Amino acid sequence: MSDAPVSGEAAADARAGGGMAKVGFIGTGEIAEAMAHGLAGRGHHILVSERNAARAAALAAALPEVAVASNQAVLDGAEIVFLCLMKRDAEAALSSLSFRADHRIVSVMVGLDLAALRRLCAPATEIALAIPMPFIARGDCPLPVHPESAALRELFGDSNLVIPVATEAALNAHFAASALSSSVVDHMRSGSEWLAGLTGDAEGAEAYVTGLIAGYLAATPKDGKRRLAAILESLDRPGGLNTTLREHMRARGANAALAEGLDSLRPRLGLPPAG
Repeated sequence: MSDAPVSGEAAADARAGGGMAKVGFIGTGEIAEAMAHGLAGRGHHILVSERNAARAAALAAALPEVAVASNQAVLDGAEIVFLCLMKRDAEAALSSLSFRADHRIVSVMVGLDLAALRRLCAPATEIALAIPMPFIARGDCPLPVHPESAALRELFGDSNLVIPVATEAALNAHFAASALSSSVVDHMRSGSEWLAGLTGDAEGAEAYVTGLIAGYLAATPKDGKRRLAAILESLDRPGGLNTTLREHMRARGANAALAEGLDSLRPRLGLPPAG
């Protein structure tokens, strides 16, 4: 694969959504790997950073469209660039690189704001912040982004839900909400362990609980039109098992504890204190 900069014609094709794009990843961690897999088989040329040499080499061995390069070579050979570094490493790594004005940049880093990125990535000006999850590798990943990013939508919008948000603070609130994942899965694990204690079948219990919740969510349109409330309403039967457990959890402060936990993340993400 050539490391030459993207031609104006190729960049125009990529913008039109009808041609190959040259995509680069600065930092090759879990999220970069997942995004590369999500782009595989679509005719793109992908350059990944050698910062995580073992992961980068494995990715190049698995995907024929992927090549490993130095950070600067990634920039030189890409038009769309994903920044996937840890905040503690980003300042030093990015300040030593030469960006181009035509670079289209999407940062997936927590804690590095747009003002800092505009300084570090100058003269590039098309910069956005986004929050991909590891399952973007197979699609159906919600992708909050600020500001709107045509590059992100062109590459991932056909198989993932792109959610433009109005402000940088609103995007940071999505970072906090993403922490729900661990708590929800932890509750599912506790429930499956309780079930296994009665059935003696740990594998069957986990399969049942996972399939139960996944089934409800898979059947739920991802349009944000009060679908979660509709699920709760469908499960709400006075005296029913679901209602009884939910009311018990609320009475024991589970929902309030969740809100308090989310509020505790506000200072780390630059969000205003709870009112």
